[in-house]
Amino acid sequence: MKILFVFGTRPEAIKMAPLIKEIERHKELSRLICVTGQHREMLDQVLQIFNIKPDYDLNIFKKGQSLTDITSSSLRGLEEVLNQEKPDILLVQGDTTTVFAAALSAFYKNIKIGHVEAGLRSGNIYSPYPEEANRKLVSVLANYHFAPTINNKNNLLREGYDEKNIFVTGNTVIDALNYTVKDSFTFGEDLLNKIDYNKNVILLTSHRRENWGEPMEEIFSAFRDIIKEREDVEVIFPMHLNPLVRERAYKYFKDLDRVHLIEPLSYLPFSNLINKVKFIVTDSGGVQEEAPALGKPVLVVRNETERKEGIEAGTAKLIGTKKENVYKNVLELLNNKSLYDKMAKAINPYGDGQAAKRIVKILQENL
Repeated sequence: MKILFVFGTRPEAIKMAPLIKEIERHKELSRLICVTGQHREMLDQVLQIFNIKPDYDLNIFKKGQSLTDITSSSLRGLEEVLNQEKPDILLVQGDTTTVFAAALSAFYKNIKIGHVEAGLRSGNIYSPYPEEANRKLVSVLANYHFAPTINNKNNLLREGYDEKNIFVTGNTVIDALNYTVKDSFTFGEDLLNKIDYNKNVILLTSHRRENWGEPMEEIFSAFRDIIKEREDVEVIFPMHLNPLVRERAYKYFKDLDRVHLIEPLSYLPFSNLINKVKFIVTDSGGVQEEAPALGKPVLVVRNETERKEGIEAGTAKLIGTKKENVYKNVLELLNNKSLYDKMAKAINPYGDGQAAKRIVKILQENL
């Protein structure tokens, strides 16, 4: 059985890595890896951490690339790979533009498609943008839907997909943490080793397209006020490479000693940083899954989330992007120990770290 993995960004690589490693344990399975390079440096960091060597690298990344650039370059490059390799199934993960382009390429060649992390829905096709549209489009094309949770399965059933092709597996991001998080971890950046994590250290991340501009200004303004009022609080903000994010980060935080503006972290130090801080404020999708596995509450600075299980389980809280909401909810989590403990000790709804094994077994039984 020839299985072709296609991915292009850091989050995809992290969540595909446990599945790639599991398939390597089965000699009857042949695995090929094609990366598009939608992300470049951040993708390469993850490949190195998990010792994954792609068979094909389309290397499509270019500065200022548009969604059209990503889609068209991926389609052209993948056509050649599929013509040459003729895999039995193409596996994609998540909701990036690479995922959509890869699924479309496989569909054009009548190759089966497996969608890892299927069935996530925010309910608003423009939030997150373009991810919500990408994952809905991939669902239309996929033959096998590997849903992390029952909620994700139910989303697919409501949209009319055949139950026999939907499998609840858990999320492979939990599997990945088992490879990477160590209590004795030492950071390459000395600043992170010097911080006293017994204090109120908050990890802030914000990069989503729908938060560019005013929403991000509101989030950063709230944190600026909190830092000025509370001397016991420190914030770590790994700055996304996008200039729009960096300009606003410098505008609000450059003169504040207790806001640490650092370069983006690779997956290994980032996951270990989650393990050390008090809680996380983020607009990321993956962090909403990873942090609960490490007992860390998450405040989600978005207006909708496709990861509703965390909200329902109490591991995460959706707080929007308005300054007053961010300010109020961050302070409440700092001040209210019972609330903090309730969120920190809630059961992680995203799985038990065995998702990759389940997916491989399903592939063996169905192909």
